Amino acid sequence: MKNYKLTVKYDGTRYYGWQRQPGRDTVQGKLEEVISRLCGTQTEVIGAGRTDAGVHAEAMTANAEFETRLSVVEIRDYMNRYLPDDIAVIKVSEASPRFHARYNAAGKTYRYTVFTGKIKPVFGKRYMTVLDGKPDLDIMREAAGLLVGEHDFRNFCANPKMKKSTVREIYGIDIKQKGDIITLTFHGNGFLQNMVRIMVGTLLETGFGRLGNSDIVRALESEERVKAGPTAPPQGLCLVKVDY
Repeated sequence: MKNYKLTVKYDGTRYYGWQRQPGRDTVQGKLEEVISRLCGTQTEVIGAGRTDAGVHAEAMTANAEFETRLSVVEIRDYMNRYLPDDIAVIKVSEASPRFHARYNAAGKTYRYTVFTGKIKPVFGKRYMTVLDGKPDLDIMREAAGLLVGEHDFRNFCANPKMKKSTVREIYGIDIKQKGDIITLTFHGNGFLQNMVRIMVGTLLETGFGRLGNSDIVRALESEERVKAGPTAPPQGLCLVKVDY
């Protein structure tokens, strides 16, 4: 039995997220179907995280333990032959027996894309969120600085009953604009459920003048549940990289 490390990219539009769910199409479920068919026994695929329904990935890391005589290249090619067209395995490599895609992850990078143009993006709408107006990026960058560092992000989590620690460290937030496209890139040691999308929603609200820096500080420092910004739609979010 060998432990294999997989690098996977996918368009999450038609999936109910990464995590396997009975009776629903998920990315984990599709990968497990193909690998189980390859090795002839039911096999679990462990992902570095659990992207939400409609969220995409350029390089999700996963691992799976199974037996096969195929080489890593042949495993990759087999999987790509039988996976749906919106899921692709970029690379397969042998990993140490102790490698665990989720527990060994040291950080993740997510990118959120928004469109501010007047003519709707017909061909890119599945991968960005269309805004009605243009936010002030300088104000957003100033607000983003408040989120960088180690904080309790309990008010930026969609799960109000979260029992584990909600403390996370954000290493950096980069906000750029090119033409009608604005990208917000988040790099941190880990992210809670919907955390990136709530941070995006909060920063956009500041850019439109509907929230101020004091609202962000209150959300970060309050011991009680207070509302941060709204949760941005899923289609603009993409997992870019997992650090090990």
